[in-house]
Amino acid sequence: MRIAIVGTGYVGLVSGACLAELGHSVTCIDKDLAKIAGLLQGRSPIYEPGLEPLIARNMAEGRLAFTTDIGAAVAGVDAIFIAVGTPSRAEDGRADLGFVMAAAAEIGRSLTGYAVVITKSTVPVGANRQVAEAIRAANPQAGFDVVSNPEFLREGAAIADFMQPDRVVVGVDSKAAGKVLAEIYAPLTKAGVPMIETGIESAELIKYAANAFLATKVTFINEIASLCEAVGADVTAVARGIGLDARIGPRFLQPGPGYGGSCFPKDSKALAHIGRDNGVPLQIVEAVIGANDGVKRRMIEKLEALCDDDMRGRTIAVFGVTFKADTDDMREAPSLTIVPALVAAGAKVRVTDPQGRHEGEALLAGVEWIEDPYAAATGADLVVILTEWALFRELDLARLARGMALRRIADLRNIHAPEALRAAGFDRIAGIGR
Repeated sequence: MRIAIVGTGYVGLVSGACLAELGHSVTCIDKDLAKIAGLLQGRSPIYEPGLEPLIARNMAEGRLAFTTDIGAAVAGVDAIFIAVGTPSRAEDGRADLGFVMAAAAEIGRSLTGYAVVITKSTVPVGANRQVAEAIRAANPQAGFDVVSNPEFLREGAAIADFMQPDRVVVGVDSKAAGKVLAEIYAPLTKAGVPMIETGIESAELIKYAANAFLATKVTFINEIASLCEAVGADVTAVARGIGLDARIGPRFLQPGPGYGGSCFPKDSKALAHIGRDNGVPLQIVEAVIGANDGVKRRMIEKLEALCDDDMRGRTIAVFGVTFKADTDDMREAPSLTIVPALVAAGAKVRVTDPQGRHEGEALLAGVEWIEDPYAAATGADLVVILTEWALFRELDLARLARGMALRRIADLRNIHAPEALRAAGFDRIAGIGR
């Protein structure tokens, strides 16, 4: 099928490359001239494992193109995906639909025949109806249907998530639109992937409900980790013990310094607002948001304790600032709360991250960026592991400890066993929940 995708951010770019890999003819559209120029040369504006080779292969085989000309890209296509950002509004935390509605209006002005407009962006309940109104206002004669098709991509594993998903969710109102979506995803459904067809509002809510539930699991195990520390239990044993219960499952039960990223914080806040706006306060979701903020504050207290409650003049090496491994995404990363607190307390902070510097330099003031983790730790009083990059899992811990002024470490991802840290020479250790 001929497909246009408006937006070449994380969702749009991964979706476009994967849809091309499935055999469709895909054109990705963006107003950012520099971004499109880079993509035409095979350079991805985001870091995602395997994405650049996927883009290059499908461009070479003629299935994937990039342009700034929405009119030419939309003319005659079967389907148009909206994959622009829906950031939280600074004033109230609600989803900002400005980019979505602007894209809808442009699509309306560009339509030359019937097409299915598919909202891939994460939008609150009712937004797809607004998309239809915006298209109709821009072009009253346009023939189109609007479909909700939420994405469930994990950064760092997005290509596998698209090509081998747990499910495909489509919210449709018409048989014609349903047929188009069935054809788009036929390569996946023929391989056994279930496609769930619902009403539009149900599809919109599925995305928010899924992310809020996962955020709840993360926050739950972080609170249990605090209890483990108080009573002398080991959270890794507790997580394994409950995760083997088939009703619970082991995923998202790894404690850490709080959830972040492009989805969980934004979508949890948006869902809370949807509940309030409809007279149904979501008390669990509201509590999760507050508890996650508390987790980050508790991490700062751990680090203060390792510095004997005085960080002035301390040299602290922070390993990892992206919100998770295998991405360059800094959105809502715990580092954006923790690192500024260290700087404000008078510490000299060195930062090392395989991909975080590109975004992090503008977001983390007053820190020194060092490529090599051993160099970052040389002469340091404390090492803090904030992101679970493989590079930090594979460290020579004895070499790391030998180079430090004080052999203290806060492993806020529990990627090293306390016994291994002690054997390497660390004499003061902090983890999560043990």
